[in-house]
Amino acid sequence: MPAAIVAGLSPAVHPPHGDTPSGALTGDAVDLISQLWQPTFPSPELVDQAAALLPQVRRAAGPDHVLTEGPRTYITIGPGVISVRTKDFARAQRTAEREIARREIDVDLLTSFLQERGEFPEDPEPTRVISEWSRKSQTKMIETYSALDFTPMYTDPTRVPAMLTLTYPGDWLTVAPTGRAVKDHMKALRKRYERAWSEPLRCIWKLEFQRRGAPHVHMLMVPPHGEADSLRFREWVSRAWADVVAHPDLEEYQRHLRAGTGVDYAEGLKASDPRRVAVYFSKHSTFRDKAYQHIVPEEWQEPGAGPGRFWGYWGLKKKVVVTEVDQLPGTLAGRTLRRWSAAQQVTRQASRPRVKGGRVVSKYPEVQGLAGALLVESRPAPKYRNTRTKAGRMKNNRGFVVVNSGPEMASQLARYLDQRLRDVNGQKGY
Repeated sequence: MPAAIVAGLSPAVHPPHGDTPSGALTGDAVDLISQLWQPTFPSPELVDQAAALLPQVRRAAGPDHVLTEGPRTYITIGPGVISVRTKDFARAQRTAEREIARREIDVDLLTSFLQERGEFPEDPEPTRVISEWSRKSQTKMIETYSALDFTPMYTDPTRVPAMLTLTYPGDWLTVAPTGRAVKDHMKALRKRYERAWSEPLRCIWKLEFQRRGAPHVHMLMVPPHGEADSLRFREWVSRAWADVVAHPDLEEYQRHLRAGTGVDYAEGLKASDPRRVAVYFSKHSTFRDKAYQHIVPEEWQEPGAGPGRFWGYWGLKKKVVVTEVDQLPGTLAGRTLRRWSAAQQVTRQASRPRVKGGRVVSKYPEVQGLAGALLVESRPAPKYRNTRTKAGRMKNNRGFVVVNSGPEMASQLARYLDQRLRDVNGQKGY
C-alpha cells in the first residue's frame, strides 16, 4: 500500500524543521517517493502558450472599425478546464445601469432617514436559510478547482500530499453552535500552522456533515517535514485542532485530542492532476447514500446560523487565459467539446418512479367534479428506483469541460480549429 510505505518512511526521512528536505533523503528514498507520487499539474507557462495557439478575433482597424451589439464568444483555458461562453456587453451594461439607479434610490432614502432621525437605521435581520449544498455551488467548485494553479503546493518533490480531515467531538453543538464558529476554528488553525511551520497553508477544503449532524472538513494539502513544538505534523495537527476547538468538558477534549483529526496519504496520492482533484472533491455528490453529507443540520437551519461557504481554497490562485474568438471558431469549439464530453460516457444517478404495466402512476389522487373537489381514490405513495442516465454537458455548445491537462486539450483544439477554418475560408491560415 502506498500509504503504508509513506508512513513507514516518514519517521526516518523527515529532516529537522528548517533544513532542506531533499538533502536529508537518500537517493533510494527520493526514487521511491517519485514512483509513488508523480504529479502532472500543468504550469502557468503551458497555459499561456496553449492559449496563444487559439485563433484570435479579427477586427477592422482605424475609423472603419465599428463595434456592434450582440454576444461575443470567449474560450477560457485553465490548467484542467476549457470553457466556451458568450457575453453581451451592451446588455450587461444596461443591467449595470439599472442596478446603479436602484442603488441611488437607496442612498436617497438613507439620506432622508439620517436627516430626520440623526442616525442610520439598524441593519436588517438575516432571513435566508441554507438547508443544503446547492447544485450551482457544486458546479462552481468543480470549475474553480480545475482552474487553480497547484504548482506552489508541489515545489518540493520529497513532500507528498495528504487528505487532512478535521472532525468535531460528540457534543459538537457546544463548540460549533453556528457555521460562523466552524469558519473561525478553521481560520485559527490556519494562523497556527503559519506560525509553527513558517510557511502559508496551501490547500483546498470542503465542508461536509456526518449523519449525526456534526460538521467535518476535508483539506487536500502537503504536510511539512520536520517537527514543530517537538511534534511531527500528525501529532501537531491533532493537538492544535483540539486546542482551537477547546471543548470545555475535559473528557470530551481528551477524546477529541485522540480522534479529532486524520491524515490520509493514500487519498492524497490520488490527486495527481487537476481533473482528479475536482472529481475527488465532488464524488460524494453523485451517490445518494452520501447525500446526507451535504444536508445542513437542523440546528443550523436558522437565519444567520448557516454554514456559509461549503468549499474554498487557501494560498492558491487561479490561472486562466480568456481569448476572444469569432463566432465561427467559437461555435466549432463548443460543438467539439460537447461531442468529446459525450464520448466520455459520463452518467449520473437519478431516481425515477416505478411504473405498473408500462403506465406511469401519478403521485396525485384521482379526482372528479368541478376543479377536482371530490376525491375518488387516493393512490399509494409511488415507489422510486435508482437508475443511471447519461449526463448532459455543454448544452447549446456553451459551458465547460474538466480535463487532465487543459493546455494539451487546448493545443489539440487549436489544431483542429485551424484545419476547419482553412477548409471554410479556402485559404492558408486564418
